[in-house]
Amino acid sequence: MSRAAGLSRRQFLALGWFPWLRPRHIGLAGARFRILRNGRSLRRYLRIHGNEETARQVLERHMETHEGIAFVIESRTRVVAVESLQLDPNRMFSRVGAEANLKLLNPGVAPERVRRALDLLDRGREKLVRALTPPRGGMTIALHNNSSAYSVTAEVPISDQTSLREPGNPHAFFLCTDPRDFETLKTSPYNVVLQQHGPKQDDGSLSRLAAARAFRYVNLEVAAGQTERQREMLNWLEWFLP
Repeated sequence: MSRAAGLSRRQFLALGWFPWLRPRHIGLAGARFRILRNGRSLRRYLRIHGNEETARQVLERHMETHEGIAFVIESRTRVVAVESLQLDPNRMFSRVGAEANLKLLNPGVAPERVRRALDLLDRGREKLVRALTPPRGGMTIALHNNSSAYSVTAEVPISDQTSLREPGNPHAFFLCTDPRDFETLKTSPYNVVLQQHGPKQDDGSLSRLAAARAFRYVNLEVAAGQTERQREMLNWLEWFLP
């Protein structure tokens, strides 16, 4: 009997011998992500808000020429439904953050409905977190777009360190959780903030989770519609961050 014939089905799958059997989607409650794979890079990529179209376009094009695994939410809106309640998917990575967001977006909702939604998130959260967490030595890169209501100025007071190389364009910036990445990113011509320890409040975002679990995470923010700027900053990150 050949060595391959002696392997179990689980071992075949673990070794990646059947790549066409790998899942093409992963989800948590109402958030469903399409999985894009290219090669065997330690990079993980994320587009988590369905209304951030610039981020989707840039990430999908990026994955055509760069290796890694990307998770692209299939929603067209900023929020998703969890037990018929609205939730920002970037607030679902902790129970306390999800609870605060559910109450904010669904004023007057009955506590029991909130509890059911939180229990549903708790049951499936860790599977998604494992997928988004990079392997040792890897990095998770999230692409976001913002509007006039949000910029790097909101992050400066709650950051450990900051480097504002482009103060006239506060809507374009990096947010990272690893101080070594910050040392590299601050040599770029772009704004960058480090949030390794603070803020103390857990808002349920992936950046808070990355800081708490000490894995490398970079959030790349640009204003909606700034496709070339987001592509430029993503390429800089790829070139200079190992």
